[in-house]
Amino acid sequence: MAFRLRFTEEAASQLNDLSKGGDEGRLKKVRRALARIEADPRYPGLGSHKYKSVQGPDGQDVWDSYVENNTPSAWRIFWHYGPGADVITILAITPHP
Repeated sequence: MAFRLRFTEEAASQLNDLSKGGDEGRLKKVRRALARIEADPRYPGLGSHKYKSVQGPDGQDVWDSYVENNTPSAWRIFWHYGPGADVITILAITPHP
C-alpha cells in the first residue's frame, strides 16, 4: 500500500533548510528515504522502528527511519501513521538525537 506524505510545519521547515543548505548529498539521501517511506515504510533499508520515548500529538506511535546509518550524527526521519489510513505524517527530519 502506498501512502501520501503529510509534513508538519517543523518537518517542512527542516526539509526547506536542508534544500537551501547546500548539502546536496544529504538532501538526496533524505529524498530517497522519504520516497521509500511513501512506497513502503517497512522497507528493510529504512530500519524503521517505534521510537518509544515520544508520542505523536494525539498519542500515536512515532516511528524512526534511517536516512543514514553508521555515520556520526546520522540523520533520521520521525513520523507516524495518519490521519487516515493512507497518510503518513512526517514529524521531523533531523540528526539522530
